[in-house]
Amino acid sequence: MAFKCEPFSALDSQTLFAIMRERVDVFVVEQACPYPELDDVDIADATRHLYSLNRQTVNAYARCYEKDAQYSAIGRVLVAQSQRSSGLGKQLVNEAIACCKAQWPTRDIYIGAQTYLLNFYRSFGFECVGDEYLEDGIPHQDMILKQ
Repeated sequence: MAFKCEPFSALDSQTLFAIMRERVDVFVVEQACPYPELDDVDIADATRHLYSLNRQTVNAYARCYEKDAQYSAIGRVLVAQSQRSSGLGKQLVNEAIACCKAQWPTRDIYIGAQTYLLNFYRSFGFECVGDEYLEDGIPHQDMILKQ
């Protein structure tokens, strides 16, 4: 499956709509978390939107961004419900890691992982840091992938 990794300014209106619809469907509706899904990270110059489309429908998505001077980050990681258990999630995370390494080659990569996915992210080399916490009522764990 082909992925594109683009800044916000390169997204056409149809692609942007498809991304935002899938993000809201997964993170707000499916996970029952009423929170401001869209934020200023989306439009930051350095942020990259990584996605795979099929006929203007998002199959998989993640955003890669500058967390701070020490870390790049991967967030809003999703695989469309119809594509789950297909291996697309592994491909997405590998692509997101590559995107972060290309944009910020000297920075470790941060992810705030939902705890049920800890072993999944460990398989890429991410390690837990700090304590588990609740974000929008869902257990999370910070993880770091050292460069």
